[in-house]
Amino acid sequence: MEKVQPKTEYRTRSSQVISLEKGKLPPQATDLEEVILGAMMIDSRGVTEAIETIGKNEVFYKTAHQEIYNAILQLYENGEPVDLLTVSGQLKKTSKLEISGGEFYLVQLSQKVSSSANIIFHSRIVVQEFVKREAIKMAGNISEQAYDVDVDIFDLLADSHKALDDVMESISKKTAPDFKKQVADFFDRAKDQSPGVPSKLSKIQNKTNGYHPTDLVIVAARPGMGKTALVINEAKYQASLGIPVGFFSLEMSAAQLIGRMVSDAASVNASDIKNNKLNETQRAEIDSKRSEIESLPLHINDNVSITPLELRLQVGKWVRDHGVKIIYIDYLQLMSAPNLSKGTNREGEISYISRSLKATAKEFNIPVIALSQLSRAVETRGGMKRPILSDLRESGAIEQDADIVYFVYRPEYYKIEEWDDDDRTPTKDQCELIMAKGRGDMLGATVVRTNLRYMRFEDLEEDFYSGLPIEPGSPEGAFDAPNETKLQKDEDEDLP
Repeated sequence: MEKVQPKTEYRTRSSQVISLEKGKLPPQATDLEEVILGAMMIDSRGVTEAIETIGKNEVFYKTAHQEIYNAILQLYENGEPVDLLTVSGQLKKTSKLEISGGEFYLVQLSQKVSSSANIIFHSRIVVQEFVKREAIKMAGNISEQAYDVDVDIFDLLADSHKALDDVMESISKKTAPDFKKQVADFFDRAKDQSPGVPSKLSKIQNKTNGYHPTDLVIVAARPGMGKTALVINEAKYQASLGIPVGFFSLEMSAAQLIGRMVSDAASVNASDIKNNKLNETQRAEIDSKRSEIESLPLHINDNVSITPLELRLQVGKWVRDHGVKIIYIDYLQLMSAPNLSKGTNREGEISYISRSLKATAKEFNIPVIALSQLSRAVETRGGMKRPILSDLRESGAIEQDADIVYFVYRPEYYKIEEWDDDDRTPTKDQCELIMAKGRGDMLGATVVRTNLRYMRFEDLEEDFYSGLPIEPGSPEGAFDAPNETKLQKDEDEDLP
């Protein structure tokens, strides 16, 4: 092996500059960087453990160390052995040997340690120093942009949040747990019969045993079906049990949501409250419910066009400060997805949003209930006009990401006066909740009572209805053939 004298200095990447204002070097752990690289070149186990912790991030402070790590990473990805000779050969192949300190420096690194015993611990420290440097760099960029008189403050904050989120995501790596632990977790969960966050409606509760942590539940319907009223009923009921609830209302203001809750609690016509046409009796009824509503552990964010990142930050704050156990979003298609690549269509945006909502549910270990619009294809369908999964607007990703999908369907809205059961039961003040995607025996439909005068959903006194006449999601037998000629050309613009 050619003997090359060690370099006395190694330049750092351009982003790693000394802060002249503070007179300090950026956070670093170059001694541990040397130990990590040395261990990777003498122990194959160390290679795997370090890469699992560090990944493909440029976390090393010295450029020489980063180039050596990149060479090891390339060898690992190609399935080639990692040792002193192969690393040297890979650096020669990419013309990076000299900038990496030469062969003599590689020998020095390999002699610094005798095993990779503590390589995970050391790697975590190096990653922590990298995060600190990134935070300093981002703070400098924010400070510089803040002096720009033309910068939009909301764009500045959004970009800053995204930069921090990208760093967090790049270092948040979870290694697969031991199989025995996974088996133990399974049996522990099997013993735990505790329900999720309960539903007001007993039929939903019986099917799902409540809303469970990490679940993304999609409640979908056409405009006018009462889906917002339904989830407000659920949120108010859960809050009345002392369960902290978070509600994102992108369509209605907080005042409108509270008005609907008051209408339900006081049995006062919701339209009278909305139009402020209340008589003395109604005002007295409303006033009597004030303390009841004020005491609810309910938290409402009515900012329009909220982004997945902003929602995630707000959820995190609610969970930390108030112990929120369930989140509602009204509704998914009104969320915005900035900072995506140019040319991303609306379907791509919705896919990104639905994935983000599922990730939020998993991160905070809470159920997320998101409302969604259905396409106009429902309106052109003959027969009972029941919705199916393909009616979910703009993206199949919603169906894919959701753990549960159920539709809110009121045939009365379409002037259909009888159900298609054997007794032709009247549909007046009744709503069908169709479980189109779920676990086990969840699939099917059930009917509940509606009183939209008071924005109220309730259980029926008698359960006359046992379910759909066919399997959910299949149009045969329950629907007439769709009339394709009636489909609107501007379907993508179908917003209420």
